[in-house]
Amino acid sequence: MAEAPELGLSQEGIDALDGPFTTKQLLRLDHALRIANQTTGLTFSVYLGELAEPLRESAEQLHRQLAGAAKAVLIAASPNQRVLEIITGADARKRISDRDAKLAALSMAAAFAGGDLAGGVLAGIDQLASHAGKN
Repeated sequence: MAEAPELGLSQEGIDALDGPFTTKQLLRLDHALRIANQTTGLTFSVYLGELAEPLRESAEQLHRQLAGAAKAVLIAASPNQRVLEIITGADARKRISDRDAKLAALSMAAAFAGGDLAGGVLAGIDQLASHAGKN
């Protein structure tokens, strides 16, 4: 990995290459996020990793760090902890109800239980963007 900085990869980029997704899955996730952002005017983000205790507060802290947090939607998943949190900012919450987020979370959890992490995240992004509607 000593050559990676010469390729212009950040440490986050290097870590992503070692993550749970294939390159094809990462491209599909990136595309889904861009489409969701463009069609809704909201900012969708995904965090995959360990969350500190208390878990919900940890996810909320990650959400607050996003640029334009009021219009942001964060899907925070920690497979090892078996935790999924969907955090919506104040503006996003007006368009995505708690019920909508729970339905998306149930769909995601079903895919995760079947071993399809990428498919679950894709389904969640799609459902949340559909509930948010067009910009």
